[in-house]
Amino acid sequence: MYDDCMAKKKPSADVNVTAFEILQAVTGQSADTTSLEGKATKKKDLPEKNPAAVALGRLGGLKGGKARAEALSKKRKSEIAKKAAKARWKSAP
Repeated sequence: MYDDCMAKKKPSADVNVTAFEILQAVTGQSADTTSLEGKATKKKDLPEKNPAAVALGRLGGLKGGKARAEALSKKRKSEIAKKAAKARWKSAP
């Protein structure tokens, strides 16, 4: 009767997610708001980041992978690549 007009949702395998969704439905709260002691938190409630620290972190992140690759020997790079390939094949269906 209602199957045609109601959107179906794939059930979650995680019991905690299912419990959270049921709680949200019962209380009438939307799933995109998170409660902290009864008050909805928003992005503007979070503390501001220090722009200098953000710039330094980004600078290190930009050169990190390249610097690591240059520091590794050819043999070590090969070992890492073999390990990654083995992990990919292990997780393949």
